[in-house]
Amino acid sequence: MPSNEITSPLDPDAQAVADQLAAVLPAGLSGLGVDGVRAFGAQTNTQTPPAAEVHQVSEHQAPGPHGDVRVRLYRPESDAPVPVLLYLHGGGWTMGSIDGGVDYFVRDIVRTIGIAVASVDYRLAPEHKFPIPVEDSQAALAWLRDNASDLGLDLSRIAIGGDSAGANISAAITHLDRGNATPLAAQVLLFPATEYAIYRPSWMENANAPLLTTADTIWFWGQYLRTEDDRTDPRATPANADSFADLPPALVVVAGHDPLRDDGLHYAGLLDSAGTPIEIARFEGSFHDFIVMPALAAYSRGLDTITVFLDKVLTPAAPMSTETAS
Repeated sequence: MPSNEITSPLDPDAQAVADQLAAVLPAGLSGLGVDGVRAFGAQTNTQTPPAAEVHQVSEHQAPGPHGDVRVRLYRPESDAPVPVLLYLHGGGWTMGSIDGGVDYFVRDIVRTIGIAVASVDYRLAPEHKFPIPVEDSQAALAWLRDNASDLGLDLSRIAIGGDSAGANISAAITHLDRGNATPLAAQVLLFPATEYAIYRPSWMENANAPLLTTADTIWFWGQYLRTEDDRTDPRATPANADSFADLPPALVVVAGHDPLRDDGLHYAGLLDSAGTPIEIARFEGSFHDFIVMPALAAYSRGLDTITVFLDKVLTPAAPMSTETAS
């Protein structure tokens, strides 16, 4: 596993955004309170540039233990069943949506590699604390499997992924789903939170990082979890699972200026040590959740890394030709 050290300053465009964030978030996201962070997220969504057109976008409701769960399905043009990524948005389990930067990002995935994406609008804390967001997301996965044929999806090629809190839920579901008759084909964990406030180097070095500080992280955990016991429940903190074997091949993406950087690297190490195929992508010059900020230069590099990985794990290798040259 790579070392956990910052090797470069923020990219110039990331620094410019960081300066803007410092001006509008003098007390961090947590200083805004629940209503404030949601308003901030909604305002940020309005600033997202126009997203790519895709062949079909449809709205669905997946039945779940806490009521129906909204799922937005993005599909490429294809007469054959296509692979699908079940995507879970970030936002500290408290804010965030399937619109704005997430909508832009998943459309780019569909456009780039011709797979479908099912984006899940799971319920948010603190009104719906752990484990409700996990259970909503499990319900969405079950619905996707049950309806794959009708939706034009390939049941054998379903991946799961998300950013930040969505990566946390994605990782948890890979453990809960282990042993399923139709196993998940891959997991994409972008800036994942997999443990509760462990004091690793990035936790201290990036205590006041752009967009997400360590104080913000603890505050978001406080909105999500019910009790202190939840802090070690593997459904909330997947790094506390008993085993990391027999899980889907993983891509873990981390940002250099993120308090969660070493959390993600540590989790990647757990997967690797158990024999789960793992790829790591480090974006040293950027900060938490840049993948939903398409104006940043790191976005296109991140999109390329993610789509190359998904294309590799979800697209069957072409059969080798038996013809010989004449």
